[in-house]
Amino acid sequence: MAVNLTAPRADDLLPVRGIRLSTVSAGIKKADQKDVVLIEMTEGTHTTAMYTQNAFCAAPVILAKAHQKQQAPRYLLINSGNANAGTGEAGMQAATDCCKAVAELSKVKTEAILPFSTGVIGQALPVEKITAALPEAMDTLSDTGWFAAAHGIMTTDTIAKARSVQLTLSGKTVTITGMSKGSGMIRPDMATMLAYVATDAAVSDAVLQTILHKAMNHSFNRITVDGDTSTNDACVLMATGQAGNAEINSITSNEGEQLLAAVTDLCRYLAQAVVRDGEGATKFISIAVQQGKSQEECRQVAYTIAHSPLVKTALFASDANWGRILAAVGRSGLVNFDLTKVSIHLGDVCIVEQGQPASAYTEEQGKKVMDETEITITVQLGRGQAEDLVWTCDFSYDYVKINAEYRT
Repeated sequence: MAVNLTAPRADDLLPVRGIRLSTVSAGIKKADQKDVVLIEMTEGTHTTAMYTQNAFCAAPVILAKAHQKQQAPRYLLINSGNANAGTGEAGMQAATDCCKAVAELSKVKTEAILPFSTGVIGQALPVEKITAALPEAMDTLSDTGWFAAAHGIMTTDTIAKARSVQLTLSGKTVTITGMSKGSGMIRPDMATMLAYVATDAAVSDAVLQTILHKAMNHSFNRITVDGDTSTNDACVLMATGQAGNAEINSITSNEGEQLLAAVTDLCRYLAQAVVRDGEGATKFISIAVQQGKSQEECRQVAYTIAHSPLVKTALFASDANWGRILAAVGRSGLVNFDLTKVSIHLGDVCIVEQGQPASAYTEEQGKKVMDETEITITVQLGRGQAEDLVWTCDFSYDYVKINAEYRT
């Protein structure tokens, strides 16, 4: 069960002018599950994307990158249940064939199709099943298709992750709607498992790219469930320009900053939703590292804590075994690290001050914080002014069970 996360309702998700979606079943997953999503963008839409840095990136990632350099995208083709990763030349041909099938139906160039896949690694993509489902997908495209699409991209997710926001730019109402999927194999290292965000704002291509990079660095690049970077990570930001606002050409303009803030807030919600729905998660954890020499070293310490199985299992058990947090900080790899300046808090309870047990700390105080479903761990390094924040979850019995039985 996702931690303090409510499933979106269909009427919560607002249409974005210039975007249509459809969701169909190709039989990749169970027969009664939707597993192919098609997203159509109106001509003239600006699109930018970020992809996994995993060296074994999936065939659709390689092809999407290549297509994006050659042609303005018009369609996104997404399948769940099969990652088409680790599949060699056959996987590349499969991804290409699926793009060609969409191109033939839509009368656009093959390079205008960006493919995305998520699911089991190392299995052949069932091209025939996907192409057989595409005519229905093309016929059922709708601007109200976000709700079904958010469900269609799910794999081990227990809940759909999607949200809409609106703001006013140059007197015009601008809509932003986005969805993400992910529950395990989460440490994006650039983006997330899969995320698609669209707006009808008029914004230049350069500003759109800047918005995506900045938004990612304050959302998807701050989450981890298990420290594993997927072969298929991708995040796409689309701007159709159909809202009628004056085009935003500067990120530092008032309207550029407003759009950046709105996209960042939506991405942060979607990123945190992935962690809240982490495989087997029972708790949502914020790890704040402060007083570092640089943001990078603060993030290094935060991720060391977030990836510690001992810390994560203690969180699951509500065990105030704070020595595990202390040990993770100590092995984080900081140079010239003066431990006598370190303080650590669980919630508002100080457990370590000046590198040793806090004099006022009691086990009862620590246990009370650890019993909560949302916990903040704060580490003060005492060596500078930088800070950073990472979101993670606990490590439960169910995480092992879900992944041990993933293919069965």
